[in-house]
Amino acid sequence: MLSIQTIKISKRISSILGRGIGALTIICWCVSNAAAASVPLSVWFDQPASDWEKEGLPIGNGAMGAVIAGGVSSDLIQFNEKTLWTGGPGAKGYDFGWPEQPQTAALNQVRKTIATDGAITPEAAAKLLGRKTTAYGDYQTFGDLVLDFAGNDSGVSAVNNYRRELSLTDAQVTVTYTQGGVNYTREYLASYPAGVIAIKLSADQPGKISFTAGVNTPDNRSLATRVDQGRITATGKLNSNGLQFEAQVQLLNQGGTREAIDNKKIRIKNADAVVIVLTAGTDYQQQYPHYRGAHPHAQLQQRMDAAVAKPFTRLQAEHRADYQSLFNRVNLTIGQAAQAQPTPALLAQYKKGNATLDRTLEATYFHFGRYLLIASSRAGSLPANLQGVWNNSITPPWNADYHVNINLQMNYWLAETTNLPELMEPYFDFVDSLVEPGKISAQKTAGVDKGWTLFLNTNIWGFTGVIEWPTAFWQPEAAAWLAQHYYEHYLFSGDEKFLRERAYPLMKSAAEFWLEFLIKDPRDGKLIVSPSFSPEQGSFTNGAAMSQQIVFDLLRNTREAASILGDKKFTQQVAKKLAQLDSGIRIGSWGQLQEWKEDIDDPKNDHRHISHLFSLHPGNQINVHKDPQLLQAARTTLNARGDGGTGWSQAWKVNMWARALDGDRAHKVLGEQLQRSTLSNLWDNHPPFQIDGNFGAAAGIAEMLVQSHNGELHLLPALPAAWATGSVTGLRARGGITLDMSWENGKLISAKIHTTKNGKVQLRTGLLSEKYSLTFAQGGTTVALKRKGTSGSFMAQGGSTYLLANSGR
Repeated sequence: MLSIQTIKISKRISSILGRGIGALTIICWCVSNAAAASVPLSVWFDQPASDWEKEGLPIGNGAMGAVIAGGVSSDLIQFNEKTLWTGGPGAKGYDFGWPEQPQTAALNQVRKTIATDGAITPEAAAKLLGRKTTAYGDYQTFGDLVLDFAGNDSGVSAVNNYRRELSLTDAQVTVTYTQGGVNYTREYLASYPAGVIAIKLSADQPGKISFTAGVNTPDNRSLATRVDQGRITATGKLNSNGLQFEAQVQLLNQGGTREAIDNKKIRIKNADAVVIVLTAGTDYQQQYPHYRGAHPHAQLQQRMDAAVAKPFTRLQAEHRADYQSLFNRVNLTIGQAAQAQPTPALLAQYKKGNATLDRTLEATYFHFGRYLLIASSRAGSLPANLQGVWNNSITPPWNADYHVNINLQMNYWLAETTNLPELMEPYFDFVDSLVEPGKISAQKTAGVDKGWTLFLNTNIWGFTGVIEWPTAFWQPEAAAWLAQHYYEHYLFSGDEKFLRERAYPLMKSAAEFWLEFLIKDPRDGKLIVSPSFSPEQGSFTNGAAMSQQIVFDLLRNTREAASILGDKKFTQQVAKKLAQLDSGIRIGSWGQLQEWKEDIDDPKNDHRHISHLFSLHPGNQINVHKDPQLLQAARTTLNARGDGGTGWSQAWKVNMWARALDGDRAHKVLGEQLQRSTLSNLWDNHPPFQIDGNFGAAAGIAEMLVQSHNGELHLLPALPAAWATGSVTGLRARGGITLDMSWENGKLISAKIHTTKNGKVQLRTGLLSEKYSLTFAQGGTTVALKRKGTSGSFMAQGGSTYLLANSGR
């Protein structure tokens, strides 16, 4: 709902403009909290979940997660704690993926074969450089909190008016239903401030809550359970590695009776309401090489005691305040309405002719991505893995680990742009912890004595070596790509302390690896990556495009950081290498961006990986405004690869088409992701469930609305026709900028630009800049706007807010 105001002001224009303007008509725009709240955001079902992956509703507080099925007679609450992993130190044979001795001879043999034959097969390369993994480990389900209502007096009655809803506004799952004339309500939340999962069961008639509660765990661990004063404590060790764990469940009943059963379960009879509090942890510590700390019992006991001392309403209020302080920063309005039908029905009707339903699904999907990151990445926990924090298996797909050839990076693309920068903290902590084992990997795996790196994948145990999967094991650029987020965080925030103390040391060390590992290509004298592999296809070659572009990105960012911080010697050293580095960007024989240094791309190849467009996104080596030929070549490549692929692949294409300034195509790919790669609960489907597609698509939607990677603030760069009229508040841009915008009929009406730094702001809009005026938001004083074509610039003052308004509409 838009609130439009017309304000008349009369101010003299700056002498920079060279002409006076009398009365300016400025269209001001806002979305009130009441208006935003009138269209609640939710994912909901009209029945309990029969499939964990497709129908479960996730809640999480970063460290812990749970999936809510909402069964009436038996409610199975599957839960996780992110440090519960098998493998690693303590497990037999774990070696971090490193060879015992540096494999320099094998590396040289691969390089020699490539130099002689032009390429080497992945299988041959893996035989020489790959390693069989031992005790790598898997992310584990912690177990199930099972609430058995079989003894409830109303258990034989029919269930009516069932609704199971995840509110994205409140970060709470609520189940309501009517049975035997009684209205039942269950509320589930995962509180970050309290560090617990809290559940409240209630009814509108007294004495109607009866059930038995217990904790079930897999048989790959020891388990000792005891019950004391309404609290279940389940303690044990994983068989794989001896990792110690504990879960505590406290039941607080209002009315009725509570009794222990066999020192393992608790039975509640005829209560008016019951509050259940769950917390869990392990003795994992994020520190190489042992990764062990204190037993979790004391910390969990303290956490639980503090939580149960508060009434549920207070836990709920503190949880909502914490969550909404993050979630409410951004609001997107694109024509959605209140969701009157279950989410699976909304998905089924997508692109069937009802534009309002389509916009409702798209807006919900955007905010669901933001919700998932808040729920799976909070300070003090591990970062979001391939499944965020949610996993119901002891052998999940791809170990539910951290793939670092795009997946972990994609998980965090939305953090800066959608105004969730605090959620980067687990990412930074995790990547920081990889540096020390990464230095050993550089020595033993790549034969390099300086810097750090890792390859395709890693776990919570510092795995920085290689596996033996031929088409995916060799990605030495992974550390360089991980380092990109550090510099991006600085660019968005302007936090020079972060750059100096945290980002630059890590970036410099990653760059030092490449200064030594690069070799000269005898064909043209350029520095190249060798061996190089473009995921997950083709042969091992010299200087594949993705390898070169990622290394370029790291070295350029590191040179800039070194210059900002006054490290002149390293600035010069990196600049010299950059001048000799193969850029990895070439236009091939059919107008494509080449995937390899040789012009061998097949125009019929529709492989899901589009790694050779890294320079378009998430890199910024290609400036589409200055390099129209490269823009066209990127589009040619994207067209050839098609709009299909797995969920994460389609999400990447949404971002790439946005960077290619084609909003309609980005929207088309987003639509296909919703139709082909989205489960009924809106989780991304690889298949199976893999969360990076959720995060990547949300980032892509933001990328369609604002871009700032080329040193300018580009407003509505790729707005699709389907979102012709709308508004957004709270998006962030590089340079310390927060942005609100409204638009009508595809044209920008107004933008509120809040700046935190002094300096020049370069603007780009879809209309001639002469149609826009710029004023201070407070007071309406005119600000000098230097104009040129569709661009403009002004000198910003830190801590100020500016209003850019379309005065010619």
